[in-house]
Amino acid sequence: MTSACERSPSKWVQSHAGLLPAGGKILDLAAGSGRHARYFNGLGYQVAALDRDVSGLQDLAGSGVEILAADLEDGSPWPLGARQFDGIVVTNYLHRPLFPRLAAALAPGSVLVYETFGSGNERFGKPSNPDFLLRPGELLEFAAAHALQVLAYECGEVTDPKPAIIQRIVARRR
Repeated sequence: MTSACERSPSKWVQSHAGLLPAGGKILDLAAGSGRHARYFNGLGYQVAALDRDVSGLQDLAGSGVEILAADLEDGSPWPLGARQFDGIVVTNYLHRPLFPRLAAALAPGSVLVYETFGSGNERFGKPSNPDFLLRPGELLEFAAAHALQVLAYECGEVTDPKPAIIQRIVARRR
């Protein structure tokens, strides 16, 4: 059963949603059950929700949300080709080889909202594998490497919705 916090949009995403152009094209990457796809669809955005397992998105069929099934980690070609988006949202997911693809999928002036677990989270449970934990400042390094303007950044311990070490960034493609 999905908990309420897994259905509710991230507070970080909600607090920065106003930076995305109204009615723009949004990519919810590693969409899971679609909490952010639902949120942005409800705000009138054109949403593409991409995940390996789209079973949690099936009720969105016919809602205007584009549902894309693709394994982002199996070495297959990038499923979005040269498409660009006005906003990209990524939460609770990390696959470093995608960083250049994410930067390329941002249209000029568009915004990336990224939030996932950081190094030190292992003391709270999963994820604990360093492959799935950002190093301190890693999202800042990603932004600098791709000439993204940092609009907001946080790194540290949180208690809501559960205790964790989280790293978050909001960055705009120039």
